[in-house]
Amino acid sequence: MTFTFRPLDPLKDAELLHAWVTHPKAAFWMMQDAKLEDVERAYMEIAADEHHHAELGLQDGVPAFLMEKYDPAHRELVGLYEPQPGDIGMHFLTPPTDTPVRGFTRSVITAVMEHLFEDPAVRRVVVEPDVDNKAVHALNEAVGFVPEREIQKPEKRALLSFCTRAQFLAARGVAV
Repeated sequence: MTFTFRPLDPLKDAELLHAWVTHPKAAFWMMQDAKLEDVERAYMEIAADEHHHAELGLQDGVPAFLMEKYDPAHRELVGLYEPQPGDIGMHFLTPPTDTPVRGFTRSVITAVMEHLFEDPAVRRVVVEPDVDNKAVHALNEAVGFVPEREIQKPEKRALLSFCTRAQFLAARGVAV
């Protein structure tokens, strides 16, 4: 599967995002009760934030998933771990579907990681999924993430995990 990325447009993409983030499948996104205006507002804040960015992953030009990247020295993980130069934080969300495609989500996280590592300044990707989100833990491990420890964020108990460029390439079977 081939994906491309484009910056999210908080107003034009809000209806699509609203359907994705309020679906029961997106429970760990913690926006189940969000109204359309709440989604617009949340993504307008991200769009205005120099340390947080949202992008849509496209498949054949059609929105296929959401990816957020952030600077963990300034957002999400401030005071919860010691950031290193080249760290970037990441979230991703695949939308609900009536016709699941085997391997789709793994293809998405692989594309997200490739996209993040296209930036030579990125040395390590940091994630902090909910400790109960076992499905994403398995996906993270499949692309090279190594859990470090559980941390308490204001909104959840999270599993702090890291993936270096070398770990990502090794997980893909690419000689480093």
